[in-house]
Amino acid sequence: MKLEVTPDLRQLVEYAGASGDFYDMHYDLDFARTLGHPDLAVHGLLKAAFLGRLVTDWLGDRGQLVWFEVSYRGMDFRDQPFTCHLEADGTAVELYGESADGRRTTLGRAEVAFHTGVDT
Repeated sequence: MKLEVTPDLRQLVEYAGASGDFYDMHYDLDFARTLGHPDLAVHGLLKAAFLGRLVTDWLGDRGQLVWFEVSYRGMDFRDQPFTCHLEADGTAVELYGESADGRRTTLGRAEVAFHTGVDT
């Protein structure tokens, strides 16, 4: 299963406001470029939220998310697709987020618990 999102400037600013993460590389293009980035960077925790959304969308009403973790391995940028992938084996869920050029920039794992009598 997968989910593709393309974070734009509005989403980055909204996320900054909601999370309190106002580091300049997320909204100031000149600053981001001084760091060597081609564009504004997507917040790491916003990428984690996209992966978490994929898990909960996949799980639906069949159970609950028990735990979730991510590891950041690369940058993703505004107005570029970020594709989230999910592979499940029973209650163990492997996740990763891919940049527009196919690099796995965010890795994740989750554990879910299914309600009694629910087919996995």
